[in-house]
Amino acid sequence: MMLRLEPRPEPSRLAVWLSPLAALLATLVIGAAVFAWLGFDPWQALFVFFVTPVNSWYGVSELLLKAAPLILIANGLALGFRANVWNIGAEGQLILGALGATGIALAFDGVEAYWLLPLMLVCGTLGGMAWAAIPAFLRTRFRTNEILVSLMLVYIAGYLLSFLIHGPWRDPEGYNFPESKLFSASALLPIVSDEVRLNISIFFALGVALLCWFFIKKSWLGFQMRVAGLAPTAALYAGIPANRTVWIGLLAGGAGAGLAGACEVVGPLGQLTASVSPGYGFAAIIVAFVGRLHPIGIVFSGLLLSLLYLGGESAQIHLGLPSAVTGLFQGALLFVLLGADVFIRYRLRFFRSATVEAPSLPESVNPTLPASHH
Repeated sequence: MMLRLEPRPEPSRLAVWLSPLAALLATLVIGAAVFAWLGFDPWQALFVFFVTPVNSWYGVSELLLKAAPLILIANGLALGFRANVWNIGAEGQLILGALGATGIALAFDGVEAYWLLPLMLVCGTLGGMAWAAIPAFLRTRFRTNEILVSLMLVYIAGYLLSFLIHGPWRDPEGYNFPESKLFSASALLPIVSDEVRLNISIFFALGVALLCWFFIKKSWLGFQMRVAGLAPTAALYAGIPANRTVWIGLLAGGAGAGLAGACEVVGPLGQLTASVSPGYGFAAIIVAFVGRLHPIGIVFSGLLLSLLYLGGESAQIHLGLPSAVTGLFQGALLFVLLGADVFIRYRLRFFRSATVEAPSLPESVNPTLPASHH
């Protein structure tokens, strides 16, 4: 007896939308097993991980603060993913967005003007788009793989960040720490309340999610990108430009990541640091797929991944676990979700293996390959 995966005639739409919930429950089971193996009470450990971080208004505000960049980046990436444009370099585009906003802040240091903050946000967005334009150009001009190019550019962006904060942008009064000068008050996002760090970036994230929904569902260009992702051959036959789809997909991801990077330096950080992102660019890929590439689903999955970040910090404080526990939950969630997707689109079939005898060749036929083929 052997197993074989066979495509289902029509994947269940209900299963597609319920699978993230099933993946979350399976992730909780995996997490409980890991906590028990480490010698902790599973229920108490899960309570510390998922409930303790949000049992106060400050905790909820931190949840929203960390969810904002994830939602921004994931919505931009989802536009490309829907069209089979695979931007994996959002982390580097976030860094370039932070650099763009910081460059404006340092250039106009000490200037108190209403236009400074909007200019920083625009330059941060353009910085992310410019970084995403590199794999877009190479893909459309030389047919390079945008996955590899965008991923390699993440490391270049990291080295550029390190050079600037250790060199020309380092704060001369910062006791030799690799960080820029603190931004002026006019270069910071307004906060929601004096008691918390939450700023208006969460409203940017919700606004971008609304715009993405409108683009996908109501615009002709969004319809063309959906067709390009679902039926590439039909899109080619209909005359939908493939290069335009690549450019839009990559630039949308770069814009979301660049804006997220700008919001980080003009928001909770208030300056440029080496740890401008705790991996938001990569985590946003999980957010996009857990949210089923739908703007509303991405909002909820962004809150979930934000809770995993806070849970990891809570586990460090209360249980003494390393920060890698956050990556464990993120990886388990994505792994289970991908596994669920396989069984949504395919089913297992048992069949009996049969030995088939190879037909005999005539003596006049020489099965030896020519030397040039060896």
